[in-house]
Amino acid sequence: MKMIVAPLLRIFFRPWMEGEENIPDEGAAIIASNHLSFSDSFFFPALIKRRVTFIAKAEYFNTPGLKGKLTAAFFKGVGQLPVDRSGARGAGEAAIRSAIAVIERGELFGVYPEGTRSPDGKLYRGKVGGLARVALQTGAPVIPVAMIDTEKVQPPGQVVPNFGIRPGIRIGRPLDFSRYQGMENDRFILRSVTDEVMYEIMRLSGQEYVDIYATAAKRQITEDKKRADAERRAEQKAEKAAQKEAERAAQKEAEEAEGGPRGESAEPTAGDDKATGDE
Repeated sequence: MKMIVAPLLRIFFRPWMEGEENIPDEGAAIIASNHLSFSDSFFFPALIKRRVTFIAKAEYFNTPGLKGKLTAAFFKGVGQLPVDRSGARGAGEAAIRSAIAVIERGELFGVYPEGTRSPDGKLYRGKVGGLARVALQTGAPVIPVAMIDTEKVQPPGQVVPNFGIRPGIRIGRPLDFSRYQGMENDRFILRSVTDEVMYEIMRLSGQEYVDIYATAAKRQITEDKKRADAERRAEQKAEKAAQKEAERAAQKEAEEAEGGPRGESAEPTAGDDKATGDE
């Protein structure tokens, strides 16, 4: 599958890559990447020489329809591992065990420290746990990766990608955290490791960094959208009510004009008789 997808991506999108020499030809390493688009899961695994295993949500493997089947075939072909995220704690432990198994085989393991796609192209706070724990338990180096402009190729929610946009991949130098080995249960150390990785990703990507979790940002964006929609509906309702009131006022004014002064002028007054000379 990789041999089919990679040439197609190169033909239609002409992606560029910097720093590929930072990925070792052999041996274990952890790939830590920002996450801008669904297409990240295609570009990076398809374009680098070595196989890299990412944890993918189970929905990518069991979505019905032609698109679902093609997506599942690609992810299986490049070695992605499905994880059911319905139980967050259990899923997290399963992902860590899977990651350690990949590292122990001397392979590349990929992770998105933000935990989900960025809702607006900004870089969000890395989640403490998976990335740092795997790095400290295995001693594997962490290679920061920045995906560039993939959100323009396939914005969130868009199925058909935009052609004519050239995305990129920028790969940084490996980060060594062996000085913290054996301290994987210290939450402050885990946060320090995660923040160092996120800083390198920010430096490589040039993204604006926001020190909140992407999941919280998504909730806030959704709430803001709902509030804006509600305000817009209220404004539209008020505008319609004002328009109807103006129409009623105009109609009332027209009726008064027709049945008022005009109707009274139909019968002459006593003053009018004298003015015309009638006896």
